[in-house]
Amino acid sequence: MSWIWFNGKLVPPAEARLDFLTPALHYGIGVFEGIRCYRTPSGPAIFRLDDHVARLLASARVLGFRELPWSHQTLFDACVQTVSANGFEECYLRPLIYLAEGGWNLTIDGGRPHCGIAVWEWKGYLGAEAAALGVRANVSSFTRHHPNVMMTKAKISGNYANSVLAKTESLRLGFDEAIMLDAQGLVSECTGENIFLVKNGKLRTAPDANILDGITRGSLAALAEDLGLDLSEGPISRDQLYMADEVFVCGTAAEVIGLREIDFRTIGSGRTGPVTQALQTAYHALVRGEHALSARWLTPVPEAPVAAVG
Repeated sequence: MSWIWFNGKLVPPAEARLDFLTPALHYGIGVFEGIRCYRTPSGPAIFRLDDHVARLLASARVLGFRELPWSHQTLFDACVQTVSANGFEECYLRPLIYLAEGGWNLTIDGGRPHCGIAVWEWKGYLGAEAAALGVRANVSSFTRHHPNVMMTKAKISGNYANSVLAKTESLRLGFDEAIMLDAQGLVSECTGENIFLVKNGKLRTAPDANILDGITRGSLAALAEDLGLDLSEGPISRDQLYMADEVFVCGTAAEVIGLREIDFRTIGSGRTGPVTQALQTAYHALVRGEHALSARWLTPVPEAPVAAVG
């Protein structure tokens, strides 16, 4: 990574630094997005950038920022510019809006937001073999945030302490991912992914009321319809996961990954199942410009002029 977009201009990473007394560092007062850029036959392209920028600004509004100095178009263009300047064909983008000044009285009002966008090359989030073999998960001892405790529709930095607790516990127990239940004991989501199950050829996923309504989740809903799959939202109990033919998770970082085992119980055949494989294949084509829906959701990244980054 050679360049970071920082408060309106591209700077070397050494210049994109925070003061130790930045309130966001102490209190988690920030919002962010995870976005992917993929190699396509026409060059690098960012997947669902418009939707990610819209959610970033919605998250800022939910957290309480009243006015921001950057428009939707400014942040959209900045993401494209940052990928272009770094010359990556495939990469992960991390825009972050955070409270940089003020806020020591535990309020956003009176503080000043800053914004940065970094990009880096990043391959498989859950490991190289995860797509084919699936991964192992457990139901976490940590409950997912209640929507009246933390705003579950917003990607707020401080929310992710909940995920860190659950994921760290799971990894220390020898699993790859944690499944989190809501306050009523029903399946909510994973630490960084939404979750689906397959039973008798039909797809089911948790209701969107108290989860992060993932952009990848929405993309898979469109792909499921295109594939003629029956998809419904509804409450899912822990034992329904155990009895499922397939369970898979999805997210920008993880993409589409099957769960071969949950709480030491083998799911289906014990490896990625056929419905999950079909959605993996369709999603792979979608993000790489090889699907009928690709043109709707991919933003091409032009090659950066030397003057723009020099």
